[in-house]
Amino acid sequence: MSQPIPVVICDDSRLARKQMASALRSWNVEVTFAEHGLEGLEAIRAGKGDILFLDLTMPIMDGYQTLERIRQDDLPTMTIVVSGDIQPEAQSRVEELGALAFIKKPTSPEVITEVLQRFGLLSELEHPVIVEEQIDTPLALPEYYQEIANVAMGQAGSMLGTLLKTFVHLPIPVVKMVKAPELSNQLKVASDNQHELISQGFIGSGMAGEALLLMQTGNLDRLANLMGMNENGEYSESDLLMSLANTLIGAFISGFAQQLDLSFSRATPSILHDADRVCDQVESLDQMMTISIDYQLPEYDFRCELILAFTPDSLSALQKIASYFE
Repeated sequence: MSQPIPVVICDDSRLARKQMASALRSWNVEVTFAEHGLEGLEAIRAGKGDILFLDLTMPIMDGYQTLERIRQDDLPTMTIVVSGDIQPEAQSRVEELGALAFIKKPTSPEVITEVLQRFGLLSELEHPVIVEEQIDTPLALPEYYQEIANVAMGQAGSMLGTLLKTFVHLPIPVVKMVKAPELSNQLKVASDNQHELISQGFIGSGMAGEALLLMQTGNLDRLANLMGMNENGEYSESDLLMSLANTLIGAFISGFAQQLDLSFSRATPSILHDADRVCDQVESLDQMMTISIDYQLPEYDFRCELILAFTPDSLSALQKIASYFE
């Protein structure tokens, strides 16, 4: 039997690492896991990464920085990016930085096979995978949600980038349980600091919640120009806000539901000029699970935060569905 090919799977999500390792299970590779770019570089330097499967959105050192360091230090690895950020510019950027290919999340053994075959790597992959880290460890539930949110975030970010004709910098989604007063206070602070609040309820499959978009108002003129809404020197601020809200909230909820094979009905979004009403509604829920994503356009000094707040009754239904990922 030939020696296994050393492979590094570099992703901050344990679910994503587990899925990728499972997709490689029948091939002659020895897998090392890395949670961020620095760990990935260390593994490559130790001879453990002839092939690198690399995520883009990670803490400490992200995928772009990792690719830059690989090229700068001329490290011996072939990099395949696997990411939920499906913006065309993200794909072109990683190719310019030396990645062999780009695979969008969630991936599958068939897609990975096609990419490896394209670069002539399958001939060596004939025997079972050896994994340094156990891949059958049960995952904590929030980790499922973060990876699902990461994919949905990438879809929404791509649609926002297309709408604004620019590149959107995507963060790591934050999934946590919060007390109602904490979220209520966040909304009130945002409202008092030149942020518009857009709210849209959603319901379906035993779940319900509220999508909240906190949007800066200081640079809306620039966004209107990007969208071609300011050609006559005037634009409707409410139309702009509703267009952005429909794009981000709709794309995220659709992406989230699609991965879980769910269907959500959404209410009509509304601009909340007074945060008190939604704060009262939030506080009636006591504790809830939230998914927060901070979308940023640094070139235009603009950011907005999308928060999905799930009712406490939704968690049991989500938990049952998340068990399918084990």
